[in-house]
Amino acid sequence: MPTTHGQGPTRVPLLGQLRSYQRGWLRGDVIAGVTVAALIVPKNLGYAGIAGIPLQNGLYAAAAGAILYAIFGTSRQISMGPSSGLAAVAASAVLAAGIAGEQDVASFVAGITLASGILFLLLAVFKMGWIAQFLSRAVVTGFLFGAAIDVVIGELPKLTGTKTTGSNPIQELWSWFGTLGDAHGTTVLVGVISLVVVFGLRLVAPRIPGALVLVVGGLLAAALFNLGDKGVALVGDVPRGLPVPQLPNGPQLWEHAGTVALAAVALVMIGFSQTAGDARTFAAKHRYEIDINQESLAQSFANIAAGLFQGMPVSTSLSASSLNDRSGAKTGLASLTSGVTVLLTLLFLAPLFSSLPKAVLGALIIEAVVSGMMDFPEMRRLFRVKRVDFWIAVVALLATLVFGVLAGVIIGIVLSLIWLVAVATHPEMPTLARERGTQVFREVESHPGDEMVPGVAVVRFDGGLFFATADALEDRLRQVIHDNPELTGIVIDCGGINFIDSQGAATMADIVTLTRDANVNLRLTRLKPGPRAVLERDGVIEQLGAQRIHGNIHRAVQAEVSDPEDGPDRE
Repeated sequence: MPTTHGQGPTRVPLLGQLRSYQRGWLRGDVIAGVTVAALIVPKNLGYAGIAGIPLQNGLYAAAAGAILYAIFGTSRQISMGPSSGLAAVAASAVLAAGIAGEQDVASFVAGITLASGILFLLLAVFKMGWIAQFLSRAVVTGFLFGAAIDVVIGELPKLTGTKTTGSNPIQELWSWFGTLGDAHGTTVLVGVISLVVVFGLRLVAPRIPGALVLVVGGLLAAALFNLGDKGVALVGDVPRGLPVPQLPNGPQLWEHAGTVALAAVALVMIGFSQTAGDARTFAAKHRYEIDINQESLAQSFANIAAGLFQGMPVSTSLSASSLNDRSGAKTGLASLTSGVTVLLTLLFLAPLFSSLPKAVLGALIIEAVVSGMMDFPEMRRLFRVKRVDFWIAVVALLATLVFGVLAGVIIGIVLSLIWLVAVATHPEMPTLARERGTQVFREVESHPGDEMVPGVAVVRFDGGLFFATADALEDRLRQVIHDNPELTGIVIDCGGINFIDSQGAATMADIVTLTRDANVNLRLTRLKPGPRAVLERDGVIEQLGAQRIHGNIHRAVQAEVSDPEDGPDRE
């Protein structure tokens, strides 16, 4: 079981980590922090490009996220910053609101980031982190896949030096094909080389930071070959300096309050589910405890800071967090080092990015979303393991492409809830039979050779017995009685019933009456203390007879076979 190493209940976990800090950890933390910064600086330029904000704003968010999470987060290996998925949601919100102009877009993205931070804070205060579980992994996989396709199509014009039109990715792709005759040759060459470099390094040398190599190579190529003079579009001015706190445009946010609210919910659902899962993984690996409620607080502060400093939404990055872990990170000091390194980059190196070709930036973005959002192995796993989950992912993917990223998230949440309701209200109720020569009862459907006990039907109920499932159990037993004229007894295996509500108890009373009227003995087995207490309070146990409650299926069946007149149960 994971153990806590000096973390304590403090709301500033970094202080707890520093109290028990070992000198030998410092080298690993510093190396990990600088290494991760070398990865995230070029990637965050791309994420800013996806969101449509100035490139330096992506670095503002990266610094704010890394520093605030280091102070308030409970995971010691997590790297917090912008991600391709969150950037896609932000871009979709901008598109839905019809915001134009780089500064207006930057203010709007900062506003939805701030809103998501406030929503995270509410989750922490009311301890509602569990709400993120309503977005299933299948839905997230499909949504991210669809969003990645959307982003890739949006970046294609940068690789050809053309412009496209269209209200959805399909129309944009068709428009792009129509502009290929006007493609700029040098831009195409730069774009193709960039794609080959960044994807080639991922294939042949995955440990080399391909994004960093691509950015450095692009800057050198732009200087050596005067690409700007040859008609290749450059990203333009990236100013040096640190961000200053600035409130987003309030009237603009109020005008598009509905879009802001939807985007904030989507960002929280996606961001929290990613961070919580990654935090649990690293905590289990390194044997320490995390506090999910504190994680909500850490994400709240990180996003509020990113919003106030003109940034964009932040969450965990699995690739950066994994690199942080592999590089020797032991505490949040590694994340703090990453944040400070990003700030130093803004102070001394930011203007260098001004001459980066847009085609290189487009290739960087395409690689980021393909590697980070198109999860082909997971789609194959869903298809192999559970076809329903696979088709839910496909629907989420198509909804994202047809209706947009923001609408895709909302549709995905609805799909998750529908699937949850469908599963909860349709519990399995298999018939059980005895394995020959044993006292073990198993599902007949999986073991057709097992023996049925003459005159006795054994049914297992898998799920809570409440208002949405109670009628299903009564209908199932009614069907069993109808299909077996020679039936003298029914045994309900209650081992899968973890709770019963008032309607479930009332239905169980109706079932007692049903079986009595049909001249069939009813017996319950493996009834847990909680559900039994509910049935006792409602008088069902008294109505049934306590002697008909048994410890296991074998005893219940034996009691029915040997003493159908309900003598005392001798267990």
